[in-house]
Amino acid sequence: MEPIITVENLGKEYRLGTRGAAYSTLRETLTNAMLSRRPLTRKNGNASPGTIWALRDVSFEVQPGEVVGIIGRNGAGKSTLLKILSRVTEPTLGRVKLFGRVGSLLEVGTGFHPELTGRENIFLNGSILGMSRKEISRRFDEIVAFAEVERFVDTPVKRFSSGMYLRLAFAVAAHLEPEILIVDEVLAVGDAAFQQRCLGRMREVATEGRTVLFVSHNMGAISRLCERCLLLDQGRLVSSGATTQVVQTYMSGGMAHRAEYMQPPDPAKAINLRSASLVDTDGLVCPEVGYDESPRFILEYEVNRAVSGVSVGVAVFTSDGTCAFATADFDAQPELLSQRLPGNYRAEVEIPSRWLNVAMYSVAVHIANAGTGEVYDAVDALIFNVIDTGSPGSRNGVERRGVLQPFLSWSTRQC
Repeated sequence: MEPIITVENLGKEYRLGTRGAAYSTLRETLTNAMLSRRPLTRKNGNASPGTIWALRDVSFEVQPGEVVGIIGRNGAGKSTLLKILSRVTEPTLGRVKLFGRVGSLLEVGTGFHPELTGRENIFLNGSILGMSRKEISRRFDEIVAFAEVERFVDTPVKRFSSGMYLRLAFAVAAHLEPEILIVDEVLAVGDAAFQQRCLGRMREVATEGRTVLFVSHNMGAISRLCERCLLLDQGRLVSSGATTQVVQTYMSGGMAHRAEYMQPPDPAKAINLRSASLVDTDGLVCPEVGYDESPRFILEYEVNRAVSGVSVGVAVFTSDGTCAFATADFDAQPELLSQRLPGNYRAEVEIPSRWLNVAMYSVAVHIANAGTGEVYDAVDALIFNVIDTGSPGSRNGVERRGVLQPFLSWSTRQC
């Protein structure tokens, strides 16, 4: 069977401190080329001063009907790869062969014209994909129903909320029958119910024989949806194969091992996570904790606008994407669901000792509205190990099955 996607020696270079070619006007590009007397793109792989390679020597093939996950740290080159496959930007080196129509969702509302209505944008996007008006009309009601925008379909999309924008953008990309569907991490901004519908729709697309490329930091979603995975690191493809093996490589490698996470202020967000860390009983950041220790998660975040119904929580996952447990701040303090005023906040939660089995775990931090499901911030923040200490209840040299390994009180007597 011929591959539907072939990527050969792909490379993408960006010049630091300037806008990329994808954002330059034609006049700017031609003027710069004439002034410099140099070709528009270099065909050698040598780095030049003030540049960075977002992708380097990436090669792979995807067969029709495959669902392929693309994982890696922030800055690994995942989004750049998808932009090249979606023809949003062009590569510096190498080439891509695509056989079929491509539907992509890289950013909320990519390809939408803000002045056009939802209805008009559906037909516009379908036409860009090469579909006839009759084909688009046949799927129109299904798209609108999935996006839940029936009342607003004749409203200009510039007046849509971000959630409506996202739902319609995904519905268009997933329902207009592209042979290749490309989805970036934008699903993280939807509510939980919408994310589940999106994952379900991508499964349907795959069973219909179409191809899906899915970028996500959610290892659980990757493991459930994808048969095969590509792992990128610093712009290079470092692993490719069965999802379980590649996720294990990502989780166990130095690329993902951290007990402390920080991100800068972001006034544009209603609530923004500033830092997350795992500390031991002495308050020291620790990537490894003993089975009989009681470490704590410490979360610091900023509230930029007064909000109500906020839930700040963590979810702990095993290396294969299974959720071990999830907890939220309002479990212990329901009054936090009332209005949270602007300012800086610090939250702490303790993991009970003799609870988690000996293994590696990842931690996702979610800040969301407990009522509407709107997500303010979502980060795969931490990786840590629970290690065998030889104490009662620990493995003590004997493998024990299960995510949890609680130390329970047994009572035995002779009858």
